[in-house]
Amino acid sequence: MSDPISQELFARASKVIPGGVNSPVRAFRAVDGEPIFIKEAHGPTLVGVDGTEYVDYIGSWGPMILGHAHPDVVAAIKRAAEKGSSYGAPTEAEITMAERLRDAVPSMQMSYTGRDLIVKCIGGYHGGADYLLVKGGSGLATLGEPDSAGVPAAIAATTLLVPYNDGYALEKLFAERGGEIAAVIIEPVAGNMGCIPPDPEWLETIRTETQNHGALFICDEVMTGFRVAWGGAQARFDIQPDLTCLGKIIGGGLPVGAYGGNREIMEKIAPVGPVYQAGTLSGNPLAVAAGLSTIEHLLRPGVYEDLEEKGAEVEQMLLQHAGASGVPITVQRVGSMLTAFFRGKPVRNWDEAADTDRQAFGKWHAVLLEHGVYWPCSQFEAAFISLAHDAVSLEKTGQAFKAAFAAL
Repeated sequence: MSDPISQELFARASKVIPGGVNSPVRAFRAVDGEPIFIKEAHGPTLVGVDGTEYVDYIGSWGPMILGHAHPDVVAAIKRAAEKGSSYGAPTEAEITMAERLRDAVPSMQMSYTGRDLIVKCIGGYHGGADYLLVKGGSGLATLGEPDSAGVPAAIAATTLLVPYNDGYALEKLFAERGGEIAAVIIEPVAGNMGCIPPDPEWLETIRTETQNHGALFICDEVMTGFRVAWGGAQARFDIQPDLTCLGKIIGGGLPVGAYGGNREIMEKIAPVGPVYQAGTLSGNPLAVAAGLSTIEHLLRPGVYEDLEEKGAEVEQMLLQHAGASGVPITVQRVGSMLTAFFRGKPVRNWDEAADTDRQAFGKWHAVLLEHGVYWPCSQFEAAFISLAHDAVSLEKTGQAFKAAFAAL
């Protein structure tokens, strides 16, 4: 379902932007539709260009844990903008942000290990780095592309693959090539092939094998950081990685990224070490202000209990209405992120995520839109719940679930 104004904008965008969208998943191809263009958002609500309101379960793909246009975050951005939007120089605020992240996240490559190979999971997505686009999830999975074109074969050859949650495969790989492996990188909760929780044994195997072979364990917590717990998935599941990647929530809706680890590793980074990294907008004061405001709210008592309760309510509504209509689904949830897989069995890895009824998902998604619920437009993307979702928005969601499952 796409309104006439969105259709006109999409046609216009397609003339000047590849595919008409700013990121591939947003093209709605996985649900055989066209994107809805948004003009504003507030609380748990997106407002389309035609004025239609939608209960939002994308949350800008994760960052908007407080809801849209939270007044304190807006005020923080405004105060920062009035002092200048970018300096290209250090600020006190970025120190405060770094201190907050250090205190919250327990763990906060090649030069460190002197090795060339990286291990990632089939279906795992870790951004646009050439090394990590091999067998990627997220948009690559949604569009049915096994790899990204343009990645040199020599770089792809340095990426080794294992199925998510397959400790035996990882042990076998280390037995064969452990002396060459620099690092293992995972999403501690897979969110780019749908929401797939980690098996405890899987996490233990990664930690054991990397320690035994002198490799690094990297947790990509861009999605899960401050989402599934204060301290992220590594706090929730008692993981002890060597390096952590963060993003999304720590920018409060503005572009941001961070990584950290122990001092021995981080002192390899320039200007104190030989690994160079730099950026024109590094430490951007607007992003830091929005992120700090968001994180301060997440420190308040009861926040994560509230998110857990709301996540459980959405999960229960999905199961209730799917069951009433005889539609086989499996709901997998970690805190306030979840996926309704259109299959009757649990999903532990990419092969099982791919074995879903995507045609049924597409029909279901279209009916949700008709009833004012904006769900991720791919079977392989997690849905997110915010603190702004209230009784009214959840009631509307339940009615939309009922209609969507009944239509299948």
